[in-house]
Amino acid sequence: MSRTQPLMAMLPFLMMGIIATADILAGSQYVFLSLLAIGPAFASLVGGVRRTVLIGLVALVLSLLLAVYNDLLRAPESDLSVVSICGVTAASILATVGRQRRERELANVRSVAEVAQRVLLRPVPRRAGHLRAAVSYTSATAEARIGGDLYEVVTGPSGVRVIVGDVQGKGLEAVETAALVLGAFREAAHDEPDLLGVSARVEKALNRRLTGEDFVTAILAEAHPEGTLTLLNYGHPAPLILRADGEIAFVEPDVCAPPLGLAVLEVDGPTPYEVPFATGDQVLLYTDGVIEARDRAGRFYPLAERAHLLKENDPEAALEALRLDLVAHVDAPLHDDAAMLLLRCRRL
Repeated sequence: MSRTQPLMAMLPFLMMGIIATADILAGSQYVFLSLLAIGPAFASLVGGVRRTVLIGLVALVLSLLLAVYNDLLRAPESDLSVVSICGVTAASILATVGRQRRERELANVRSVAEVAQRVLLRPVPRRAGHLRAAVSYTSATAEARIGGDLYEVVTGPSGVRVIVGDVQGKGLEAVETAALVLGAFREAAHDEPDLLGVSARVEKALNRRLTGEDFVTAILAEAHPEGTLTLLNYGHPAPLILRADGEIAFVEPDVCAPPLGLAVLEVDGPTPYEVPFATGDQVLLYTDGVIEARDRAGRFYPLAERAHLLKENDPEAALEALRLDLVAHVDAPLHDDAAMLLLRCRRL
């Protein structure tokens, strides 16, 4: 239940009480009987048909009692009030039926979206090879459970392979594109001998669908048991590395590459680059909804300054602490979805 629903539930009774009080205080000189129809008018905001009928009956009884009090029981003012209340109550009943139907349709859509989310953005394994993993997804709107942000963790032939991406655009088309990327990645991550082969398969799948105006920023990574991390960055925010000794740094590629799906530009893709990734090290992959989140003063979320929150022993608890801090920083609904994937190198 939203915060405004209790107020809306009391609003019809509150309005009728105010009107009845005003009518009594004004005396017979001023007649407010017809205004009692405001009560049934507000009745359709929340609740069901029975509640709407009940409020209509309360308004009708109140109108008749005030008519007796003002000695207007058979006067035109009283008859007009009765007709107004009955008419508005009937209209409110129809509005209530329509609202309840739309609420049922919305509930069905949300349930389908939740199923789609479990298929598209399924939970990542807590342990993958020599890594521990945790993921967080915060939607920009409460109604939207899924969007264009994507992530996945797969144990491949030479290490743990992951992808975090952000589809340009919103709506069902973005969800379809995200599903295409994840499907191609999940299949290629098991088959291809290296990360470039995985990205080539994803790029090929995207180019068959996208028209050249849409694209996907993404970062692919492969963690090797030998203690290295290979990265491919397709126009995506740089990962944040947290060393076991406390060092924090953003891992930037030497040369920036365009996002996935822009083969029409005929430019070279990214060059793989490696960084050490030893026991106790962590890497945070995220979408731009994290670093572009602003507070009420317009300040961006200072991710590097908040990296100390990721030092919790449990990766899931650490990532949840960072997510809550992000939400508190914005102190309002996010303007963009925010996905975060935390990988921690553990002892074998």
